[in-house]
Formats: sequence, C-alpha cells, structure tokens
Amino acid sequence: MMADAILLVHFLIAAFIVAGLVLVWVGAALEWRWVRNPWFRYLHLGAIAFVAAEALFGVMCPLTVWEDMLRGGARADSFVGRWVRYFLYYEAPEWVFTVAYIAWTLAALLTIRFVPPRSFKPHA
Repeated sequence: MMADAILLVHFLIAAFIVAGLVLVWVGAALEWRWVRNPWFRYLHLGAIAFVAAEALFGVMCPLTVWEDMLRGGARADSFVGRWVRYFLYYEAPEWVFTVAYIAWTLAALLTIRFVPPRSFKPHA
C-alpha cells in the first residue's frame, strides 16, 4: 500500500515536470497569468534540474529506491501500481534518459528566459 502511494507521488512529480513546461508554453501563448508565477516556475525548474543531476551523477531516484525497498525488489502488483508503473517506467539505455532530462532542463531554462516569471516582490 505504501509502495503504491510512493509510486503515485512519483508519477505526479513526473507529470508536473512534463506537463508543467508544456502548460507554460501554452499559457504564454494564451496569456495566462498563472504561468508567470515564480513559485511554480522555480519549483518546476528545480524539479527537472534535480532529476537531470541524478541522471548525470548516476544516482538512483530516492522514490524509486524507497518503492523498491518496500516491495522487497518485486514489481507493483496492485491495479494502480501496474498502470502508474506502465506510464512511468520505460525500457531504454540510461544515456537516452540522461539526454532527455538535460534537454528538458535546458528547455525549462530557456523558457525562464523567454517567458520570465513575475518578481517575488508584491506589486504595490
């Protein structure tokens, strides 16, 4: 049960990283104000930068480690666990993921540059 909860949190973080940037691009084109929220933008950048750093340094994601530990090394066998694992984990060489994470981090950095977040200071 706890392993499924960790898997679900892991999936939500991955969705935030992928969908967050896409929504910023769409939101910038449609002039949605919330896409310039600095808390959202820097949290997003930090999340993908953390994932890219893990990949660059060959560190396994703590959420994956905790989930595997709770499962005793076994695969998810609950309904939620099977589907979330299906969408979250793909088979490919490690370098493919590292390149993808770094590319997504660079895209997020460029987006900060070209669609800058508002200042943290409150507007008077």
